[in-house]
Amino acid sequence: MPEGLPARRMFGHKSFVNIMYGCNNFCTYCIVPYTRGREKSRVPENIIDEVRNLVADGVKEVTLLGQNVNSYRGMSLEGKEWDFTDLIWSLAGIEGLDRIRFMTSHPKDLSDKLIDAFARCDKLCNYIHLPVQSGSSSVLKRMNRKYDRERYLELVRKIREAVPGIAISTDIIVGFPGETEEEFEETLALAKEVQYDSAFTFLYSPRKGTPAAEYEDQIPETVKHERFNRLVDIMNEGSKSRNAAYVGRICKVLVDGPDKKEMGILNGRTEEFKLVDFEGSEELIGQIVDVKITASNTFSLRGELVND
Repeated sequence: MPEGLPARRMFGHKSFVNIMYGCNNFCTYCIVPYTRGREKSRVPENIIDEVRNLVADGVKEVTLLGQNVNSYRGMSLEGKEWDFTDLIWSLAGIEGLDRIRFMTSHPKDLSDKLIDAFARCDKLCNYIHLPVQSGSSSVLKRMNRKYDRERYLELVRKIREAVPGIAISTDIIVGFPGETEEEFEETLALAKEVQYDSAFTFLYSPRKGTPAAEYEDQIPETVKHERFNRLVDIMNEGSKSRNAAYVGRICKVLVDGPDKKEMGILNGRTEEFKLVDFEGSEELIGQIVDVKITASNTFSLRGELVND
């Protein structure tokens, strides 16, 4: 990919930054490695220069993007290999940059070094998207995910031990070929145990050219939908419970803009990526403000601006 080309941004105060392209994982349901090729990490100095330029243009938050950012291996101009955590610490040194996020994070490559950065790097937001895809080790093996249920739960334990208030979201596929009722119930049990802040749940859909599309034991659509509804109910219960714990707290919110439906209301995100609605003037857009959380629901929080 050519370097230095300007990108169109939705917000003046935050931006996405690609740090790598392609994928080496070959999950049996995914077409990405076949369409985008093998992993290729950008030169770290080029990423740092891009972020510096974004900050000079008013950006306060960057989200680092890659199919699996945990496997980032960038060769510097001096011939030194950087891993993902090295890159995060270097970006954290940029004056004027307030927040660093990233996605997507593959569990098989999540290191103790990165978990330690969550605990010690003030600019790395207390939020991680950690796709599990299934709570069954046997399904994960058929998906070629390269970790099992126990390894995933151990990672969650380590993350929450390092940062007790961290928010965790995930991806889950329902109805993967061959998924039995017992295997699906393992997913339900894992979701109850982890208590995710939010989740993207998907019905398995065959992708032509992937191994899973050729599996003979495809799950009937009626079964997929029934399981999907059961999973969503559990996920929503977890999200509602996690959000309720924020009531009474004062959170730092990066203000994104006015609410599309309610006049005089602004929307923004906490460090934990919680959506917050509160009353305020549009001159606050792009600023980080203190908001006291006064109410919660399944998908968002409500608050009031804390005046200095």
